[in-house]
Amino acid sequence: MVELIDEIRAVADRYPERKSAVIPALRLAQEHYGYLTSEAFREVAAALGTTPAYCRGIASFYDMFELEPAGAHTIEICTNASCALVGAAQVLEAFERELGITAGETTPDGRVTLRSAECLGGCGRGTVVAIDHRYREPVRPEDVPAIVEELRRG
Repeated sequence: MVELIDEIRAVADRYPERKSAVIPALRLAQEHYGYLTSEAFREVAAALGTTPAYCRGIASFYDMFELEPAGAHTIEICTNASCALVGAAQVLEAFERELGITAGETTPDGRVTLRSAECLGGCGRGTVVAIDHRYREPVRPEDVPAIVEELRRG
């Protein structure tokens, strides 16, 4: 789509090398399509003068990029050492029970994608949970039903 390519080129103009803008360009494409489709990779590559394979390689490295359709809401639970020590596994299990899915899945209605995350950077106040990229900390298993109900209500 011409408007996406133009938007990516405008961002790339701020970088000494167009290829350096791959991460912000992928973010723009993801916002446009909802996730990174084959078409998105082709458009980003065309705008930056690189290949779709290069763009896919970058996107597959970072967990902030969606390579498949995701739910309307994303819940990420930090499972790194600091959060693990204060019950991250139990928080993740509570979300799995409430949502009826396991980490890496999306609810059948397409509303929520659940993920574990390596580190969300809130090591002093675990367990950290990011809901649509907004952090909640600390989250305990007993907090989970209310959080899920909040998402269901919209």
